[in-house]
Amino acid sequence: MSARGPDTAAARGELAGQTVVVVGGSAGIGLETARRVRESGGEVILAARNAERLKRAADELNPLSTSAFDAQDTERLERFVRELPGQVDHMLVTAGSPSYMPLDEIDLADAGREFGVRVAMTLAVARASREKVRAGGTLLFIGGTGGRRPAPGMAVTGALTAALPALTANLALEIAPVRVNLIAAGFVDTPLSASLLGDRLQARRDQLRDTLPIGRVVGPADVAALALHLMLNDALTGATYDIDGGQQLVGL
Repeated sequence: MSARGPDTAAARGELAGQTVVVVGGSAGIGLETARRVRESGGEVILAARNAERLKRAADELNPLSTSAFDAQDTERLERFVRELPGQVDHMLVTAGSPSYMPLDEIDLADAGREFGVRVAMTLAVARASREKVRAGGTLLFIGGTGGRRPAPGMAVTGALTAALPALTANLALEIAPVRVNLIAAGFVDTPLSASLLGDRLQARRDQLRDTLPIGRVVGPADVAALALHLMLNDALTGATYDIDGGQQLVGL
């Protein structure tokens, strides 16, 4: 295993001649996946909300094109997919973040909007992808595992955690032969995790490093390696793939 994670696709150039769209491709899992695609011979199209970060990613990766917009604007997201020039091979959507809202603090309109927007984002990408992703290509969505354990403040996130696998399975039937899969990640050491945890980040890293069966913290490269595997293995569709270093096994 290299320092960047367990992946040999880059060395073999297995994505040569293929184009991968990464929504949320300016940081974290999306950026690392885009790097892996380029290393394995593929081309990338990047979309992200933050124009400054997107430019830095573009300077590094030389994508075919970039587009700066908020993927939670589902009409804009669907238009972006429909306006892609020609067909692409795979699409990864990492946009969105978990929401932890104790019941007494929940604004019902905000909670309904958050749940609905995340589902609508998935549906928008899937609907537009029927014409833009080649047969046998992949739609990949990023979800999580944390909401599987009931806890105060996890109602909305837990509902989404349960909904996304069912949505993925149904879409895999509706838009076949395009393949649809979901990556359910536990804690991943990304800028998003840092922004959510603030000064508690290092303590969380230490706790996981000391407790997880793998003896280390899961990083973006680990998730990127799984994403490339799901793109390359055309027998996989309609399923959810956990990647958490054993976090669920030890109840963290």
